[in-house]
Amino acid sequence: MCGRFTLTRSAAEVAEHFGLASAPAFPPHWNAAPTQELPIVRLGSSGERVVELRRWGLVPPWAADPSVGSRMINGRVEGVLERPAFREAMQRRRCLVPADGFFEWQGRARARRPFHLTLPDGGLFGIAGLYERWHGPGGEVVDSFTLLTRGAQGAAAALHDRMPLIVDPLGYAAWLDPAVRDPAALLGALPEALGAGLVARPVSRRVNDVRNDDPACLAPPEEEALPLFRV
Repeated sequence: MCGRFTLTRSAAEVAEHFGLASAPAFPPHWNAAPTQELPIVRLGSSGERVVELRRWGLVPPWAADPSVGSRMINGRVEGVLERPAFREAMQRRRCLVPADGFFEWQGRARARRPFHLTLPDGGLFGIAGLYERWHGPGGEVVDSFTLLTRGAQGAAAALHDRMPLIVDPLGYAAWLDPAVRDPAALLGALPEALGAGLVARPVSRRVNDVRNDDPACLAPPEEEALPLFRV
């Protein structure tokens, strides 16, 4: 699963990486967490790529209330076409979630140690996601998204059995295109080699608390200086 990630780059850098004409300003996140309003990239009504803020935790249109989103922060890519909450979004409402890293933990209970996983150069990447819009009986509207996960590979596999589905830039166009209506074929052809080259670095336990969202979350562990590693 993926329950926290980072997006510390500016809106201008996100716009350049994802081929956007522009992107609205948004704050950096060193500890992005579920239920927060975070940027996604999708295709707009005219076919252009746009950035918008949506709540992390997908709320299906048929949900009784938006609280269900707290249980829909991730979707397993192997079963996304079978789950009613994700099936239609997978066909029509795919997005990319900009990130420059994500967190996983090793160990148990109070001894759990957080690791920050990034590309070797620390650059931006796109996590495959799905988005929805929920209309409440009182006129409330909730725009939300979920992250797709796959079996872990590379450095992530040493920490957890799941990881975000990272899409190579060559696959961005097809993933975002709602005219591509064969999800199984799309997933089979999706380029996703970047995830195998991730680097994991131990960071401060400060990231364990979702109330902390600042550069200190990525500081080295206080107890000992552990080396960078990759698999």
